[in-house]
Amino acid sequence: MITVDEVRNALRRVVDPELHRNVIDLHMIHDVQIEGDSVHLKLALTTLECPLLDTLSEQVHAAVAALPGVQHVAVEVVEMSSEEVAAAYARATSGNGQGGNGQHAAPTFSVSSPAKGAEVVSLPRQLSPISHLIGVTSGKGGVGKSVVTAMLAASMRRQGFRVGILDADITGASIPKLFGLSGNLKQIPEGILPHQTSGGIRIVSTNLMLHNPDDPVVYRGSMIAQLLQSLWKDVVWGPLDYLLIDFPPGTSDAQMTVMTELPVEGLIMVTTPQELAGLIVRKAVRMSQEMHVALLGIVENMSYFVCPDTGSRQEIFGPSHIEAVTSLAKVPLLGQLPLDPQLSLLSDAGEIEKYQFPLVDNIATALQQLIPHGDEKRDGVVAL
Repeated sequence: MITVDEVRNALRRVVDPELHRNVIDLHMIHDVQIEGDSVHLKLALTTLECPLLDTLSEQVHAAVAALPGVQHVAVEVVEMSSEEVAAAYARATSGNGQGGNGQHAAPTFSVSSPAKGAEVVSLPRQLSPISHLIGVTSGKGGVGKSVVTAMLAASMRRQGFRVGILDADITGASIPKLFGLSGNLKQIPEGILPHQTSGGIRIVSTNLMLHNPDDPVVYRGSMIAQLLQSLWKDVVWGPLDYLLIDFPPGTSDAQMTVMTELPVEGLIMVTTPQELAGLIVRKAVRMSQEMHVALLGIVENMSYFVCPDTGSRQEIFGPSHIEAVTSLAKVPLLGQLPLDPQLSLLSDAGEIEKYQFPLVDNIATALQQLIPHGDEKRDGVVAL
């Protein structure tokens, strides 16, 4: 006969990664009910938006299911009240501060880095393992860089990858509009929670931090750099396979901050067919070389328009110069995307996740093949 004490003792092996105490000592397990070989219990978390909800729930389920005689386990996840949250943190910091794993609870820890020496890693960073950090950039504005970022994220998400977007275009943020997101980001004890789109893409943007999204962000370069560093340290993304960074256009302080302070694995460059755009992209290519961040490939956006009546292909912005640009950069052309009225309509409506175009999927696949693999964990194909 299974007993409540056996269940509770088994759950002492499950440790909250943020508070470093086991879920029993933190009073996170409620209402344990046993009927024959079945166990039902409630797991109380500080917030139902916690990116580690699935991980903790799976660990609780596995610990109970491993008990002899248990055939069925039901874990119901509930949210703590503000009083319960305060009490949990008080328990975590009371006494000798020892967690269920015998380690001291602490908000940060130090790791050794050959390049920068001892470096403090924030708690949100500990809770947010990210396999690949990819920047999407352009030499000038108006080339559709944010749209390309959004389309790639949606394509990867449909393939089942865990994806986030950090909108680093601080003064010209447009990512929330493309996904139809509004309202301020939520602050929890662990850090800042990203918004999540209907398809499951996690988004952080300055437009989600303003009282009024129409308010301008009037920051000097140093303030932008500080904000970007803060967002990297303070956002609880949870585990991600890909975090795409939507860079501001040009070669300003923001790009330098991201490429020097964040572990960016590579860049995707977005351009358009005009000669001027190609010239400015060449400047951005040289910047990436000087910053020692690999340029993975180039996407030419607004490359052509297909007439709906005749099916003829028209180069509205003139002939492409992309071959000269890719030759200079010594990187592949990932793809050429057309002007598409349907994309504009969905973007304006905040429904870019509904846009599906084979060329975008091809670019996303090509990008994945250009970077190392092995630690992504797909969570199933997602129908958007």
